[in-house]
Amino acid sequence: MKVLFFSQLRDIAGAPELDIKMENGARVSDLLEELYARTPALRAWDNRILIGAGVEFVERDHVLQPNEEIAIMPPVQGG
Repeated sequence: MKVLFFSQLRDIAGAPELDIKMENGARVSDLLEELYARTPALRAWDNRILIGAGVEFVERDHVLQPNEEIAIMPPVQGG
């Protein structure tokens, strides 16, 4: 699956996107733990990040689908 990073999280991850293999039935929370293991500095954003699957925001219990594109974003900022 492709994981896209936006804004400050792109800098922290060190790449705009990653390809990650997850087991069938894995949830967003499992993916986040994998990302935190690879890039521990991302964990500091854990309570604030937004997660998108396709074109919708999802919760951490969302079951990942094969070849799903996941977006990892900082909180939305207005202005």
